[in-house]
Amino acid sequence: MAYLNKVMLIGNIGKDPEVRMSQTGGRKRVSFSLATSRRYRDNNGEQKEQTDWHNIVGWGKIADIVEQLGIRKGMSLYVEGSLTNRSWTDQNGQKRYATEVNMDTFQLLTPRGQGGAPSAGQGSYNQSNSYAPAQNSAPVYDAPMDGDGDDLPF
Repeated sequence: MAYLNKVMLIGNIGKDPEVRMSQTGGRKRVSFSLATSRRYRDNNGEQKEQTDWHNIVGWGKIADIVEQLGIRKGMSLYVEGSLTNRSWTDQNGQKRYATEVNMDTFQLLTPRGQGGAPSAGQGSYNQSNSYAPAQNSAPVYDAPMDGDGDDLPF
């Protein structure tokens, strides 16, 4: 049976990315929060909007690129990655948990000259290749899989 752990988000960066070296292994790590919003109708039929905050983490080369581009709070970003959960014991002996998006790919969506975008303009990065300027187009997705869906778990 095949499994899928894929997250795709478009939102605004809520705090400047923090770049540091990991305590174990000495790998460069970048982390920031990304705000997404969704609209829905409540029980009275009124339209509401809810903002969700996502913890984003990137490692190695992707952390270097985020740092080099000068990505910061307020910029719009497309992020693609996988969902990860981790736990640790804090200083008070309490068990703590965090859910994070482990970023594999991103694309800067803030147009040049707006929202404090870096002078380099738009750009994208994919772990499988190096940084390349965006072609002013939306992310390209693979075609849906063929099949009748009988092997889906729901």
